[in-house]
Amino acid sequence: MANPRRSWRLWLLFVVPLGFALVVWQAASMARGQALQTLQEEAENELRLSAAGLEGHLSRHDYLPELLATREVVKRFLAAPERDAMPVNLLLDHFRATADVSDIYLLDRFANTIAASNWHMDNTFIGQNYAFRSYYQDAIAGGQGRFHGLGVQSLERGYYFSAPVMLDDGDNRPDGVMVVKVLLDAIEQSWGGQNAELLITDQDDIIFMASHPELRMTALNPLSEDERDALLATRRYADEPLAPSRIRLLDTHRDLSRDVVFSDGPLSDETFLLLTRPLPEFGWAMHILKSQQPVKRAQWQAALLAGGFYGVILFAGGFGWQRMRLRREREQFAERERHTLARARDELELNVERRTRDLVDSNRRLSDEIEERRRAEANLRQTRDELIQATKLAVLGQLAAGINHELNQPLAAIRAYAENARAFLARNRLETVDANLEQVVELTARMAAISAQLKQFSRKSGDSLTAVSVPACFDYALRLYQARLSDAGVEVKRHWPAHDVWVRADLVRLEQVMVNLIGNALQAMADTPAPKLTLSISPQPKEVRIAVADNGPGIAPEHLKRVFEPFFTTKSSGSGLGLGLSISSRIVDDLGGRLEVDNLPERGARFTIILPLDPETIVNSEQRNAEEPAPHA
Repeated sequence: MANPRRSWRLWLLFVVPLGFALVVWQAASMARGQALQTLQEEAENELRLSAAGLEGHLSRHDYLPELLATREVVKRFLAAPERDAMPVNLLLDHFRATADVSDIYLLDRFANTIAASNWHMDNTFIGQNYAFRSYYQDAIAGGQGRFHGLGVQSLERGYYFSAPVMLDDGDNRPDGVMVVKVLLDAIEQSWGGQNAELLITDQDDIIFMASHPELRMTALNPLSEDERDALLATRRYADEPLAPSRIRLLDTHRDLSRDVVFSDGPLSDETFLLLTRPLPEFGWAMHILKSQQPVKRAQWQAALLAGGFYGVILFAGGFGWQRMRLRREREQFAERERHTLARARDELELNVERRTRDLVDSNRRLSDEIEERRRAEANLRQTRDELIQATKLAVLGQLAAGINHELNQPLAAIRAYAENARAFLARNRLETVDANLEQVVELTARMAAISAQLKQFSRKSGDSLTAVSVPACFDYALRLYQARLSDAGVEVKRHWPAHDVWVRADLVRLEQVMVNLIGNALQAMADTPAPKLTLSISPQPKEVRIAVADNGPGIAPEHLKRVFEPFFTTKSSGSGLGLGLSISSRIVDDLGGRLEVDNLPERGARFTIILPLDPETIVNSEQRNAEEPAPHA
């Protein structure tokens, strides 16, 4: 007969690796699905935003040809081309610079260029015939022309808008065509900051725009000879070879996204997720290629975590089984010892019975003492709970007052930005409205961060301190008071080094301290004829001194020692709670620094924040000093 223990071990050697493989495979599959879904969502958002940006950039110029076609000077020149073309050339060049387009030119009825914004250049369009261009054919037929391709003279990729020019002679036929050319390079440059590759293909699947230069002027799919000849006939892409892009399809997902690779070239070492979005207004399609490296990393991480977790479970199981085996052995040993102890127990019972009588009296006394101590502990516990509840209520009151004070200034700024947005919206200045709303969004996010940070005022900060730029904090605080500084005519003076200065602090809390100090300075200078706000940053070897000074009446000497006390204020009733400086001092203490105040010799008060210099800044400074040659004696 086979040994049962050996059979059990052989079965375990088979099941453990199989279970490990199943766990790792399942974890990697789930991680791939989730990571791929996240990547698809990111790609869809980036593709939608990029398509909207492209449509907006091109559509903003579609009015220009029709506008120029109605100009009287253009119509007079088109009616009599023997006139001097210089006024029309200058007009077209002026509109080219104003609208920020590449070229503007005028064609007569026979597609000959008779005026152009580049009349003074060697590659001027004047004298060229563009009858083969579809934008001329569409416009001379009375419609609006749209065309993309390479310029005949410049060989630059451009998008062309055209409109017919009608003379006031009763003839309904167009007498000329006005053409506007927009270059596409600026759009591609804006794609460079994205973590993806963007492509634009036309109706012939030609990639004429791409964030990667090597993909431009290639065919998404190989072209037949007939297709190549047709493209050469239109001169849309001049004599470009239009080689295949070498994109190879691997798989198609349910949402029609695809996995693709490049057979060779600089992108051949990665697998990409390809999503496509049609642009029906232009007859194009926009594609985005997102690297699947994050998906692969997620698979590996999930597999490693699952494998480690499986190993921990196996280790715990083996450890538990070993403990159970040792416990059985101890139980067997204890059974043998139980008989020996039984005899000794009988002897002890006789001795215990004799001493029990003595212990009964002692236990009675101890029971009375224990009962009395229990009552004392109950009273103590009740007193402690009441103290804790009172402390909680005091902290909640302080936090409520602090939040009201800290959020007052951002709320005032939000109201100002909102009122300005309504005024600019009435004037149809949408870009300014968008900028104001962006400030409102930033301020509301900042208010949320303020409320989260104020919860930390009553205890020490954690390990969330990072390197913070002091000039950037000042810039934020000044931006918050920009309207108030301008209305009050406050002169702001900055005294700090040209290079950036970094401290070890928390960004939101340091900004709130600066906002409080600048707000107090502005209130102190309310009645000052020529208010002046002085901001200074003085780096020291191990610390940074940050000062906010005003030229107001200053602080009374007897109040200097009390300005950081809670609820102490010299303002009139209803103007403040007396918590701003107290909270600011507590914030600076939590950041490992200190807040000081003094009066200036001439006039005004100065608050100084002293914070430790960022450790990396200290190391870099010491390295620079070590690398500098020693001065000669």
